[in-house]
Amino acid sequence: MDKGVAGHVATTGEVLNIKDAYADDRFNRDVDLQTGYTTKTILCMPIKIRGNIIGVVQMVNKLNGTFTKSDEESFETFAIYCGLALHHAKLYDKIRRSEQKYKVALEVLSYHGTCSEEEVQKTKSIDVPDKLPELIKYDFSPWSVDNDQKPIYVIHMLKDLFDTADFTSSWGNKNQKRYDLDTLYRFTLTVRKNYRAVPYHNWAHAFSVAHAMFTVIKTTSNKFKPIEALGLFVACLCHDLDHRGKTNSFMVKSASPLAAVYSTSTMEHHHFNQTVTILQNEGHNIFKNLCSEEYKQVLGDIRHCILATDLALFFGNRARLKDLAENKQLSWDNDDHRHLVQAIAMTSCDLCASFKPWDTQQETVKVIFEEFYIQGDEEKKQGLTPIEMMDRDRKDMLPQLEVGFLVGICLPCYELLAQVLPPTSPMVEGAKANLEKWKELADKQKELEKEKEKESEEKENKLEGSNKEKES
Repeated sequence: MDKGVAGHVATTGEVLNIKDAYADDRFNRDVDLQTGYTTKTILCMPIKIRGNIIGVVQMVNKLNGTFTKSDEESFETFAIYCGLALHHAKLYDKIRRSEQKYKVALEVLSYHGTCSEEEVQKTKSIDVPDKLPELIKYDFSPWSVDNDQKPIYVIHMLKDLFDTADFTSSWGNKNQKRYDLDTLYRFTLTVRKNYRAVPYHNWAHAFSVAHAMFTVIKTTSNKFKPIEALGLFVACLCHDLDHRGKTNSFMVKSASPLAAVYSTSTMEHHHFNQTVTILQNEGHNIFKNLCSEEYKQVLGDIRHCILATDLALFFGNRARLKDLAENKQLSWDNDDHRHLVQAIAMTSCDLCASFKPWDTQQETVKVIFEEFYIQGDEEKKQGLTPIEMMDRDRKDMLPQLEVGFLVGICLPCYELLAQVLPPTSPMVEGAKANLEKWKELADKQKELEKEKEKESEEKENKLEGSNKEKES
C-alpha cells in the first residue's frame, strides 16, 4: 500500500495516467530490476465496490504512443467489470462456505434431534396396559397415559388409520404394503424428541390433540377420506413441534428471527416446516408408499391443518362454515368445504382439554396458565404490560377468563362441529359442564372481591370517624 504507482492508487483512489514512468517519483523500479522489463507508460486505476477500494488494475506500455482519455474511459469500464467479478467470486466463496457450515449444523441437529435405534428397541419392549379400546371415548384422559407409553398408543392409532378397510379405494393396490412399522416408530419417537420441555405446548399436549382427532375420525362414520384422516392425525401430532411456550404476538414483539421469516401464523409455519424436516430424515417418511399425487395431497392437508390451529384464523373459518351449514349449502363433494370442516376439527381438538372431565380440565388449565405467566414475566422484564391472562399478579381472574374463553371460542367451535358432525356432540356437553363449574368459581371470586371492598370501606369509615373525634 505504500509503494509504487499501484500503492498510491490503492491508497488515494486517484486514477494515474503516467507518460514516463522513470520520470515519476511514485514509480517503483524494483519490479523492472528483477524482471529486466522496462516500464514506459502506465495507466492505473482503482477497482471499487460500493465506493470501497478492493484492488488496483493497471496497463503498461501502450504499443503506440501514450494512454489517452478514451483509453481511460474504456479501462474504467474494464475496472468496473473486474470489481464485479471479484465481488461475485467473494460472495460465491462465502455462500459455498455458508452452505458447508449449514450442512454441518444440519448434521449435528439431525443427530441430536432424531431418535436412536436404541430408543426404538426400548419402546418396542414396553408393555402397554389394555386401554386401547378406551381410545375412542371422548372422556378418555390422554394425560393418564405414561409418557413412555404414549408412542405405543400413537403407533396403534397410526396403524389403525393405515389399515382402515376403505383405504384401498384411494390407495390403489389392495395388497400393497401401506407402512413400515420401524418407520412408524422412528417418526413417532423423533416427533416426541422435537417437542420442548415447556409447561403446556409439549409432547403430552400433542398426544392429547392427536387422540382427540383419532376419536373424531373413528366416531364420525368415515366422513373423512382415508388420506384426509391420516393428514388430520399427523397434523395434530406435529401441530406444535418445537413450540417455545410463547404466542405469535410475543414472537413478533420480541423481534424473534422466526417472526422475521414468517410474518403471519409465525409458529404454525415453523411447526409445519419441522414436520417436513422430520419426514425428510432417513427412515422417517411414513408416507413413502403413497403415490406422488397422494403424497402431495397429504402434505397439503397437513400444512392446511397445522396453520388452522392459529386462533387468529378460527373466527373467519367458523363464520364461513357456519354460513354454509345454516343455509344447508355444505357439500362434502366440495374440497373448500371439506377444508373448512378440517380447520374447525383441528381447533376443536387443539382445545380438547376444555371438554374433558372437570378434574382433568382444572389441572390442565393450571398448566396452561403457568406457561402464560412465564411469558407475562418476560414481557414485564422487557418493559411491556402483559394482558390479564398472562399476568401472574391477576391470578384471581382465572375463573372469569376461562368463562370468557369457553363462551367466546370453545363452545361456538364445538357446537358448529357437532352441527356438521353430530357424533362429536360430547365435546359440547363436556364444555358446558365445565362452563358451569367455572361460573361457580367466578361467582365465588366476585363475592370475595365484594367482601374485600366492604371490609376496606368499613376500615376507611372507622378511620374517618376516628379522625373526626380527634378534631372535635
